[in-house]
Amino acid sequence: MNAKINMIYWKSEKFWLGKILEHPEIMTQGKTIDELEENLKEAYLLMAMDDVPKDHNIKEIAI
Repeated sequence: MNAKINMIYWKSEKFWLGKILEHPEIMTQGKTIDELEENLKEAYLLMAMDDVPKDHNIKEIAI
């Protein structure tokens, strides 16, 4: 699965801050843009996988 999301980001005094455009409730920070991107990916997956059992399956479907 290779979904694309849009990252909105900006620099504060100490950190890069960012949100996911499609899910603005997901916001995090990083010391670098790369760290911010990884933190946003992790936060997105945590949200998407909330309440999904560990023995789940994934299947890509065409729409």
